Amino acid sequence: MKQILEFNHKRLCGLWLMCISGVLILSVISGGRFLVNPFVFLIGYYACFFGINMNKNVREKLSQGSISKFQIKMIWFSIAALFLLMFFSAGPFIPGWHWRQIWLGVLLATALHFFVWAVIHGKSMIVLGVICSLIAAVGYIFGDIPIWAVYTADAAAKMICGVYMFKFSKPSKYVPKALGETERNQA
Repeated sequence: MKQILEFNHKRLCGLWLMCISGVLILSVISGGRFLVNPFVFLIGYYACFFGINMNKNVREKLSQGSISKFQIKMIWFSIAALFLLMFFSAGPFIPGWHWRQIWLGVLLATALHFFVWAVIHGKSMIVLGVICSLIAAVGYIFGDIPIWAVYTADAAAKMICGVYMFKFSKPSKYVPKALGETERNQA
């Protein structure tokens, strides 16, 4: 890629991560026989999505610059990838209603889609993707760990990253080494 990427929506992403962290905790608290309440999860997810990401006033207030057309395409690609990853990681367990496997699949799919977000929000998304992938892997490997503990760890990782991005992270740029020195200096 020979394009300069600007990461100007870190605060918006931070707010999103903090809110989703809260949704995850509420979903676990109200989990019942589902382990993680799918109704609370879906209502919270879509409320946050439309209230933060699709809300023009919130985007304008929290964004610290523009986003490229390539990054916008990657946002839509990451959403499509998230649902595709969920289909493959959680979908096979839906017919038997194996709730633990379903929810671990959702966590793993979400963690993997954060890697795509690196071109939208910067390197912190790679760190979050690695941490959340490890948390999901621990849930798969150690079946004795309750799902509420796995989801609480995942929510904590998202909350910490969200607070960091919202409060402390500044807009940044990625300038590929393939660009000439003149283009690098102009960036």
